[in-house]
Amino acid sequence: MQWETIETPHGAAAPQPLTVRAQGIPARHSFPEHAHAWHQVVYAISGVLTVAVAGRSFVISPEQAVWLPTGHRHRVGSLLGAEFRSLWIADAAGRGLPEDPTVFGVSALLQALIVEAAAIDGQDDPDGYAGRVAGLILDQLRRAAPLPGALPWPRGGPLTGLCEALYAEPADSRSPEEWGRALGLSGRTLARRFEAELGMSLRSWRRRLRLFKAIELMGGGLDVTQTALALGYGSTSAFVYAFRSDMGCAPQAYMRGRMAGLRP
Repeated sequence: MQWETIETPHGAAAPQPLTVRAQGIPARHSFPEHAHAWHQVVYAISGVLTVAVAGRSFVISPEQAVWLPTGHRHRVGSLLGAEFRSLWIADAAGRGLPEDPTVFGVSALLQALIVEAAAIDGQDDPDGYAGRVAGLILDQLRRAAPLPGALPWPRGGPLTGLCEALYAEPADSRSPEEWGRALGLSGRTLARRFEAELGMSLRSWRRRLRLFKAIELMGGGLDVTQTALALGYGSTSAFVYAFRSDMGCAPQAYMRGRMAGLRP
């Protein structure tokens, strides 16, 4: 199934100092590659986004966002659909923020501020409330921690079909040799291309994908056992061990902390 293109906004006014655009992105839709004359934060309050910038491509969940400095060409889309929130930030307001595209963690406070900024965007602001919200967002962005562990994503070609299939069915345990046959490649060629394009082996990528999907599935209401089965683990204990190894805590503890942070 092919991806469809979403038209980029034309004639948009420069942010003063911050503008929030709210838009739903249907499944398998993306904006064409483009750049802005201002900074941008790419974020989804629900669903998962694919982001391609500076020769890299990756997916982000509502726990993550991407900082795009002025002028960086990028492409944003969604494999399964997402509620997109795009923050446009004036150059002067972005002082102190990274000079390169950066994936960072989104705190519960920053998420709530983005939702509020979108809700009040375009309204009269006689008492300066919108400006105070924008200031808090900028403060939170400066405090946000970069994430080195974003899930990389292919920029096109046969690896895209492989990664889309594994995203839809993370329990699929086919080896590089089996995937190679399905894609008309040798197992060695597939492994080499995967390492070159995504910077890790298929095995390592699959492990990171399962962690990414675990948070998504548990956030959607599945319990630990259901999540372990959906991800293809042989037992709940094997899933808990893998999760704890990567995240430093058990999945139940992680989700309790996340829900507490999101509670008003």
